[in-house]
Amino acid sequence: MIRRHELTDREWELLTPLIPQAATGRPRVSDRQVINGMVYKIRTGISWRDLPERYGPWQTVYTRFRRYALGGVFTRTLQHIQAEADAAGDIDWLVQIDSTIVRAHQHAAATGRKGGSAGRTKQVITPSADPEAD
Repeated sequence: MIRRHELTDREWELLTPLIPQAATGRPRVSDRQVINGMVYKIRTGISWRDLPERYGPWQTVYTRFRRYALGGVFTRTLQHIQAEADAAGDIDWLVQIDSTIVRAHQHAAATGRKGGSAGRTKQVITPSADPEAD
């Protein structure tokens, strides 16, 4: 039975060849079970500790999620699936933005006027780690 926040059989077929397999070590919790746990966590927004037991120990799901994120597994998987869908003509890359609805919050304008944040405009923002940059 496929539950609301879990991958369908078709989605799982697409992901299976893209998931790293453990060559050695103790037996792992099922890849599908763990990835369904990741999907459930992301879609519901719950904390890792509140993950239902049917996905295995939350520590296992979190550890594998972190390993996949740092190793670039999610990035490569997305790129691979997008490339296949694009080649099949299933993706329409046309995007339109109506600028009349894109507005900045009033506190986004650091004008130096009363209530502005002119003194804090030189903050350095560093991007998240990009596995492709190495």
